[in-house]
Amino acid sequence: MNSFQPKQGFWVNICWILLRLGFAIIVLLYLFSTSKVPIALAAGVSNQGSSYDLQDVFFALVILSFLILIGRWLRQSIAVLKSLYIPSSIVAGVVALLLGSEALGAIAKTVGGEEAFLANGLFSQPIQDVWSAVPGVFINIVFATIFLGEFIPSPRDIWRRAAPQVAFGQSLAWGQYVVGLLLALLVLAPVFKLDPIAGALIEIAFEGGHGTAAGMSQTIKGLGFEAGPDLALGLATVGIVTGVLAGVILADWGRKQGHISVSSDAHQQPEVVNTVDEKNSALKARRDKHLSTLLIDPLSVHFGFVGVAVAIGWLLLQALTWIESITWNQGGGGLELVSAIPLFPLALIGGIIVQLLLERLGRTYLIDRQLINNIGGVSLDVTIVAALASISLKVIGSNFAAFLILSVAGIAWNVISFIYLAPRIIPSYWFERGIGDMGQSMGVTATGLLLMRMVDPFNRSGAFESFAYKQLFFEPIVGGGLFTAAAPLLIARFGPVSVLLLTTILLVSWLVFGFWNYQRLTKSN
Repeated sequence: MNSFQPKQGFWVNICWILLRLGFAIIVLLYLFSTSKVPIALAAGVSNQGSSYDLQDVFFALVILSFLILIGRWLRQSIAVLKSLYIPSSIVAGVVALLLGSEALGAIAKTVGGEEAFLANGLFSQPIQDVWSAVPGVFINIVFATIFLGEFIPSPRDIWRRAAPQVAFGQSLAWGQYVVGLLLALLVLAPVFKLDPIAGALIEIAFEGGHGTAAGMSQTIKGLGFEAGPDLALGLATVGIVTGVLAGVILADWGRKQGHISVSSDAHQQPEVVNTVDEKNSALKARRDKHLSTLLIDPLSVHFGFVGVAVAIGWLLLQALTWIESITWNQGGGGLELVSAIPLFPLALIGGIIVQLLLERLGRTYLIDRQLINNIGGVSLDVTIVAALASISLKVIGSNFAAFLILSVAGIAWNVISFIYLAPRIIPSYWFERGIGDMGQSMGVTATGLLLMRMVDPFNRSGAFESFAYKQLFFEPIVGGGLFTAAAPLLIARFGPVSVLLLTTILLVSWLVFGFWNYQRLTKSN
């Protein structure tokens, strides 16, 4: 019996209908959110000190969620986006940017003047104001979830397994500062009149990614570098795209040159004996039994743990602020550093503290890593879409030459470091392990994992474990850690030359250690 199978054109028409319906819904939401119709949800909640109220926040998130669906559909429909593994959130953010005041709104103003229809794009000004504020809030949730639910071994075990990748990853990060600050001193500041803080943008954008670039926005603006946040977000987009492209090209080059030690033949996949299934099943049973007596949704419990991690981070930040106020900045006349550090790197440390406490108390079964991943993933998607939607194309356009120089310099440093430094720092499986660090240094952790899976799909090299352990010695410092957060302030307070000297010393120190450790491990083997 023949079953009905619709032709491909049928699904194309359905998708176009859904897309048109979606745009109609956005227009209705736009008109509704700018109307004076009172809504019970927003009654009495308006914040007089802000350009938006709770109603605007609600509709901003509703529209943003719909944009994510559009981004997902576009990514699956356009072969180039799918083949490059561009995240749906980035596609959605670009769509929001094009439909906002910077693209569609600018065209409307050019045609019809300042008061033209759609002069603000498809979204009202309060909606866009909400989006500009969202990244600084949601990035705290993203960083709080990084280590929650992850087993944290002893520092000795981590160092034994991941020391070469720690050395290589740290070298990449500090090198980005050195390259960026040299450019700031020699080209960007004297030629393009950019603030020397521009020297930190490569590491903030490439190593930190969109989330860190968005989270640092208020700090950079507060230091007087108004163009910085837009340049950082633009660089983050360049980094994640070129990271995948460079990884694909290097993987092909590595196979031809024989640098990839493991076989990628799918027929040679080894049998994997999962020794943790029984343990995981026991943990899941204990978790389910415990949660069944609480009469609360498991997601709410996990969000509570995330909230505790953020709260601990906030307490740490307040403690550091208090220590600063009674020591080197007593009376407000000394060196002020902590006030410019955002919350998210401390939220990451808060997550580590919560996880260690649960391990010490034997209560790790309370956290399901998958649910924590879901919370962090949603928060990161929201952060990326809102951040990209808030980019100023005018700022990037007026600083395009400097933007291009930073992009090329960052890409060149990462690729050259991978080809030259990785085989001299990582003694075994340097290609499989090093390409993950290179991918992370040009975009996000997911890019690094993707590139490692391209060259070692069955993890014969152990690269995935070393890569994961490396993060414990990496994320709290750079790539969105404490130094990343403090770097713009250090440049503004002490000058780019002092910070260049510091980062150069750190780069040389990690390189020396990496080369020495390579020789030690090679001899011992």
